[in-house]
Amino acid sequence: MKRFIALVLIPLTMLTGCMSATQHASKVNSVDGNEMTVGTVQRAVKIGMSEDEVISVLGSPNIVTSRQDGGQSFVYDKVSTQVTYSKSSSNASVSGGIASLPMLLIGGASVGGSSSAGSVAQTQKTLTVIIKFDAEGKVFDFAYHASKF
Repeated sequence: MKRFIALVLIPLTMLTGCMSATQHASKVNSVDGNEMTVGTVQRAVKIGMSEDEVISVLGSPNIVTSRQDGGQSFVYDKVSTQVTYSKSSSNASVSGGIASLPMLLIGGASVGGSSSAGSVAQTQKTLTVIIKFDAEGKVFDFAYHASKF
């Protein structure tokens, strides 16, 4: 009877102590509240805004160019790479007497096993935003392109 209990409960304990690769991947969180996104640009940049207002919302541009019509263009070019890795493993063994499992003592069995799971993911995102200002320093046009691979 003790062997039966050990043979049934040890694998069960190993399964509950280990997450699947999918569960590991869902636990990884990389959202930064200050991250520039397409949503931020769509929500914050409006026709008629001044250069200072755009800088206060999006920060300093990567490139500022002067155009022939007297206006300027701001270019924001953001690239991010995210690498995530998560792994778990579980080992259990009973040999020659007593094994200590959560809330359980089993004696006289000789059983062992191990289990592991993990996940590795790499994602690269790019966001390019071009904002055009007229000669008076007001936004008259903007465009963006985002990619994720």
